[in-house]
Amino acid sequence: MRATVDFAPLFRSSVGFDRMLNALDLASRIPTVDNWPPYDIVKTGEDDYRIDMAVAGLAENDLTITQERNTLVVTGRKAQEPQSAAEYLHRGIAGREFERRFDLAEHMKVTDAHFENGLLSITLKREIPEAMKPRRIAITSSTTRAEEAVPQIEARKEAA
Repeated sequence: MRATVDFAPLFRSSVGFDRMLNALDLASRIPTVDNWPPYDIVKTGEDDYRIDMAVAGLAENDLTITQERNTLVVTGRKAQEPQSAAEYLHRGIAGREFERRFDLAEHMKVTDAHFENGLLSITLKREIPEAMKPRRIAITSSTTRAEEAVPQIEARKEAA
């Protein structure tokens, strides 16, 4: 049995958090059905992350990574194998098709993807635009303003 959480009080008392609260509400309602392929999400620095996915049975050409706005989509589709005389007695390596979606925070960018020995590593970085970074605001006082030279506009004097 899954406990449900009512986010209505948060909607009433917060401004600008709609997307996050909707994501939490949606996550609490949708049961997780598919758990393949297994993956890890690792925070490697202040603004750096890595997703490691175990995709045994798939080759680099079978994988597609796309970023659509704030969603990272990793898709795996195995190419058709040519018919061989070999007969599988047991097939435990999955190698099946999948589509895994990750919701990304604002300003997250995929910087690298690396595939080695059945492990797909996707490197992400949060790149906050300069205009959105915190900046220090100078504080002035009334005495500071009085000391500043106020530019005067002088009119030409004409002889009468």
